[in-house]
Amino acid sequence: MGNGILDIAVTGLATAQNQLLTTSHNISNAGTPGFNRQQVLLSTNTPQSGGAGFIGRGVHSSTVQRIYSQFLTTQSLQIQTQSQSLDSNYTEIKQLDNMFAEATSGLSPTLQNFFSAIHDVATNPGVIPSRQSMLSNADALVARFHSMDQRMSQIREGINTQVSSTVVHINSLAKQIGEINKQIIWAEGSAGGQPANDMLDQRDELINQLNKLVNTDTVRQSDGTMNVYIGNGQALVVGAQILSLEAIKTPDSPNNLTIGLVNGNSTIQLPEDQITGGTLGGIFSFRSNTLDNAQNSLGRVALTLAQTFNAQHQLGMDLNGAMGTNFFALPAPNVISASTNNLASNISTSITDYSALTTSDYELSYDGTNYTLTRLSDNVSATPSSSLPLTLDGISVTSATMLASERFRIQPTINGAKDIAVNINDTTKIAAAGPNRTNAASTNKGTGTISAGTVNPLPLDSNLQQPLTITFHTPYNGQFDVAGTGTGLPATNQTYTAGTDISFNGYTFQISGSPAAGDVFTVTPNNNGVADNRNMLLLGALQATNTLENGTANYQTAYGQLVSQVGNKTRELQVTSKAQANLLAQTEQSIQSVSGVNLDEEAANLLRFQQAYQASSKIIEMSSTLFDSILRFG
Repeated sequence: MGNGILDIAVTGLATAQNQLLTTSHNISNAGTPGFNRQQVLLSTNTPQSGGAGFIGRGVHSSTVQRIYSQFLTTQSLQIQTQSQSLDSNYTEIKQLDNMFAEATSGLSPTLQNFFSAIHDVATNPGVIPSRQSMLSNADALVARFHSMDQRMSQIREGINTQVSSTVVHINSLAKQIGEINKQIIWAEGSAGGQPANDMLDQRDELINQLNKLVNTDTVRQSDGTMNVYIGNGQALVVGAQILSLEAIKTPDSPNNLTIGLVNGNSTIQLPEDQITGGTLGGIFSFRSNTLDNAQNSLGRVALTLAQTFNAQHQLGMDLNGAMGTNFFALPAPNVISASTNNLASNISTSITDYSALTTSDYELSYDGTNYTLTRLSDNVSATPSSSLPLTLDGISVTSATMLASERFRIQPTINGAKDIAVNINDTTKIAAAGPNRTNAASTNKGTGTISAGTVNPLPLDSNLQQPLTITFHTPYNGQFDVAGTGTGLPATNQTYTAGTDISFNGYTFQISGSPAAGDVFTVTPNNNGVADNRNMLLLGALQATNTLENGTANYQTAYGQLVSQVGNKTRELQVTSKAQANLLAQTEQSIQSVSGVNLDEEAANLLRFQQAYQASSKIIEMSSTLFDSILRFG
């Protein structure tokens, strides 16, 4: 009897000690990140059969269990990676929003100053200081385009730096997870399959940190290891085997770094659209959906401004009596050859319609028979063709030397704001005047009047400044003759309709009223037209002319749309990021309510287990007394 009681007391003492140790362990790790509260699971020993029935033989500790909810943990990982993605996206876009929202450093005031200077030249076309002010404001406008584009390029470089540092961190965490997988196999194997709780907590915390960087999925194996997958199922850790990532240049956009999976001596690019969570997912989303579009949008405004201004400037005449030249230097589309292309392969591109430009990039591919030009924002393609040119959205591929399966990326607007420049530095070369002037002969007897006229759109007619003479028939029969040099001249027996366009030599004018027999009107070169401001008025009118998005937006409107898009997206991310953070906090609170250490509860457990320990000790003491009595009276 004494030995039986003693054995039972010893089991109680041992289990109480295990409970005290586990409770002390919980209390010590109350502030340890990722620690899950543990408890000792008890089981009764196999009872002994006797004449009076089954007599209990005490208790034993079957295992030490983590208080852990797989459901809540999985839910937390999903919410956390989305929250981290939103946070990183918001952090990046806030930089853009701050730049566009700055009232004094944005594009709008500089653009307004430039056109105000144009209006000043229109008021004082022969005044050199007014012309100098126009050039100075043009330089300021170009500088503003450059500074805004440079800021976006700096943001892009910052993203590349983040990608590189994040990849290093991911590889480090993957290595630690692989190492702890090996330790768990050894520890649980040597302990007869008992769970290595603290190691499991450490591994979960490493996965939690990895999940903040990139969307992570896990699969537990029968040997206790955890396989880790990122993105849409790319293995990163398989048991103790570790695969590493590398930051590589995007083959179709060398200015961007992306993620590659190291496979032996080669590196395979992982599709960015499959990396949807964590810091990486957030910055990739920002770069592809916001930064690229913003830089292209700003470049489109710069390109269209330069092209439309140049086109009108060439229709005027400067102070030297020469036709206008390009006022701005116009950047060409940026073409990137895929890294797998033959070095000798190349294409030639041009912009044929600036009003049709979008903010997308394009891809030209060749299957050996047909060329395909695709808009990458929505994968819409022009009809494939076996010959060139091939045109889509004003982008024309005029020639190509390509092999089958090769491709080129075309970025028509990406460098617009970066490379725009003022092409004129001489105030006398500003083409403020119209190249021709019209006159009615002083001897005319009718009431007919002739308009100042306008130059037809480019290309210029080589006979633009050849004199024209319009003479109405005598006797008057509603017809006139046009004398001069040029295509279709001389022209006789032209029917007169008041106010109708009359076009010769690339110049259009109207005659109104009632001319009389023999009345004469002339179109002559505008020699010494210092005070003429007709072309400058047309240049100033471009500010309010819808020249972008197929004639639906002007410079200011298009820029305003960009500012509005960035501002609205910033606000959206601010709200959703905050909501996701609140949801994550609630989920973590739920996890803590299940797995967290409650110091009050643990203190109560200490007292309870201490009493159990003391009670078992008392039984041992009683067992000793009973055994002594038996020996004494035996």
